[in-house]
Amino acid sequence: MALLFGLLIGSFLNVCVYRLPQDLSVVRPRSYCPACNHPIAWYDNVPLLSYALLRGRCRHCQGAISVRYPVVELLTGVLFFIFVWRLGPSLAAAKFCLFSALLVGLTFSDLEARILPDEFTLGGMAAGLVLSWFVPVKPYIAEVLLWGTGLHRNSHWTSLTEALLGAIIPGFCLWLAGWLYFKLRQREGLGLGDVKLVAMVGAFLGLNGALFMLIFGSLAGSLIGYAYIRYTRQDPSTYELPFGTFLGLAGIAVALWDSGAL
Repeated sequence: MALLFGLLIGSFLNVCVYRLPQDLSVVRPRSYCPACNHPIAWYDNVPLLSYALLRGRCRHCQGAISVRYPVVELLTGVLFFIFVWRLGPSLAAAKFCLFSALLVGLTFSDLEARILPDEFTLGGMAAGLVLSWFVPVKPYIAEVLLWGTGLHRNSHWTSLTEALLGAIIPGFCLWLAGWLYFKLRQREGLGLGDVKLVAMVGAFLGLNGALFMLIFGSLAGSLIGYAYIRYTRQDPSTYELPFGTFLGLAGIAVALWDSGAL
């Protein structure tokens, strides 16, 4: 059931990835082919199956359907399956399913449009903070900061404090790095969307999880990005690296480890 539900959520994420960067409604109109604008019938909109039966082509114009559609659906379905399988049908599993869905949407949105929608980042940050009250975030610094107030004995307050620290500190550090880069090079090197993404991850995973995600995402972005630029002979001074994509994938990996799903 989790796998099937994940496939359906993945199908909706594809709509978001295509429409949100263009400021289009994700509700209306119904799904349509981006090439010919013809509405897609329900039987051509079944996750994974329709793409395979249509052989990656629109039924009406025979235009190619991006491979991103089945990849997003499959990745979301597999992540939902793993979290529910390992954590059981629990609120913790629901939290990590929501978190993974947000990261999948952000990963492919940045890869395709170089945009990280506020609906995912800011909305996700708010959801992460609220859920931290019900599903404890592992405390590392919160108990020390709350020591002597009596609140350090309350798991709800320590969890919420850790989530707030995770949202504020890594996000501020990344913003500061981008600001310093701009002052030194007189050009943008980092978008605010990346800062919001890091803050969202911190709200779900706390300070420790956000820092690990930032480290792994930065290393992967540097190594893979540099290799891609060299291979394709891009100009390093002008190429816009989808940093949010690397952060999103790193966030998924950290979530799998932090939740105990792996």
